[in-house]
Amino acid sequence: MSLTVNGLDELKKLAGSDLGTSEWIEVTQERIDTFADATGDHQWIHVDPERAKDGPFGTPIAHGYLTLSLFIPLFTELLDVQGVTTKVNYGLNKVRFPSPVKVGSRIRLTARLAEVEDVPGGAQITVDGAIEIEGGAKPAAVLQSLSRFYA
Repeated sequence: MSLTVNGLDELKKLAGSDLGTSEWIEVTQERIDTFADATGDHQWIHVDPERAKDGPFGTPIAHGYLTLSLFIPLFTELLDVQGVTTKVNYGLNKVRFPSPVKVGSRIRLTARLAEVEDVPGGAQITVDGAIEIEGGAKPAAVLQSLSRFYA
C-alpha cells in the first residue's frame, strides 16, 4: 500500500522513516528474455533454460540489472509524492547483488527513506532498499537510490 504525501514539506517530514514492503512480483522467463532483448545481454545463464540446468544455479537467473530495474515499480508501491512537477532518478550510491534471482522466484522491496535534502528547485531523497527473494536467506539486491522531486 502506497504512502501518499503532498508536496516537499510533507516529504521532508518522512526522513528517517521506514516505507514498508511492496507486494511480491514473479520474475518469469518471459521477463528475463524481454530484458535480454532490450539490453542485448543474451548470456546463456539468463536465456537458455536447457543449458542453465547444468549451470551453477540449476536454472536460468535474472540479470542483476533486471533486478535493479524493478526497484522503481516496486518503490512506487511504497511512496507516492504528489504536488510536484517532475520526478527523476538521480543515481545510486551503492548496489550489491548478494543472491541470484532464479526464474520463477518472487521478489519484493523493503525500503527506508534515509534522507531528504534540499536541492535547487526541489528535494533529493536517499532510499535504502533491499530486494528480497521469497524464502531466500539473502536479498537479491541491496541498494541506496537517489531521486529528485521538483516543485
